[in-house]
Amino acid sequence: MSAIAAATAVLIGASAFMLHLSLHMIDEGHVGVYYRGGALLKETSNPGYHLMLPAITSYRSVQTTLQTDEVKNVPCGTSSGVMIYFDRVEVVNFLDADRVYEVVKRYTVDYDRALIFNKVHHELNQFCSGHSVQEVYIDLFDKIDENLKTALEKDLGSMAPGLHVHAVRVTKPKIPEGIKLNYEKMEEEKTKLMIAQQKQKVVEKEAETERKRALIEAEKVAQVSKIQYQQKVTEKESQRQISRIEDESLLARQKAKSDGEFYSAQKQAEANKLLLSPEYLALKQYEAITTRSKLYFGPSIPKFFVDNNLASMAMAASEVNSTSEDISELN
Repeated sequence: MSAIAAATAVLIGASAFMLHLSLHMIDEGHVGVYYRGGALLKETSNPGYHLMLPAITSYRSVQTTLQTDEVKNVPCGTSSGVMIYFDRVEVVNFLDADRVYEVVKRYTVDYDRALIFNKVHHELNQFCSGHSVQEVYIDLFDKIDENLKTALEKDLGSMAPGLHVHAVRVTKPKIPEGIKLNYEKMEEEKTKLMIAQQKQKVVEKEAETERKRALIEAEKVAQVSKIQYQQKVTEKESQRQISRIEDESLLARQKAKSDGEFYSAQKQAEANKLLLSPEYLALKQYEAITTRSKLYFGPSIPKFFVDNNLASMAMAASEVNSTSEDISELN
């Protein structure tokens, strides 16, 4: 019994050990690939626990989510012969899960070494060899990220479909210390120039503001003067209108008075004209004679009376003629 129990225990122990070697886990965001005798199997596994033949089959976990590959200390020779170094280049990429087998089959599970790391070295050297230090370090540095991303996507599209480049970040390259000092001085001078230009803009802006303020004040004074002038013109015009109305009223009154006087005189003349009748004249003649008659005594009374009457008649006739002429003049 003891031998059988021992054998059973050994068998159970061996089975547990083999199970432990066979059981493996694939993490979320990864795909498992399997090798048997060094050959890649077409079978792949999704995240979770899986079994395999121990000692005969091995597995590798391939990431299919976003990952960042860092390429460090990339040497780069410029067109002018100066050697510079890119301290770090970061390539953010991901691999489609259904393309894992094809990519691993062609480039192994370390596919990023051939497809990304080596490609970054190649593309950066191609870029540097066609440009000067000034262009790489300053003028075109902001375009290096995009140019490198475009070159990687173009090659990966034909070499490894399913491997995508999401972003590329390139740090400022290291250049020789002497050249760096020159660029730092140049940047310092540029900074001073920018400060001077900004000060000049501030002064010009202040002058422009002052000019606009003076212009606004002048326009305000001109508008006030214009309003005051218009008020004076309006006042003078009102006074002129009032004077004209007063003159017209006075003229109207004088004309009415003259018309009234003329009308009175005309009516008086017409009345006087109506009085120039023979009967009226005879009446006036007799009235004149009677008003001027006197009594005389003496031996020559008849002769004196006759002479006196003749003189009175002549005087009365003269008064009548004078009255007639006055009426004619009035007419």
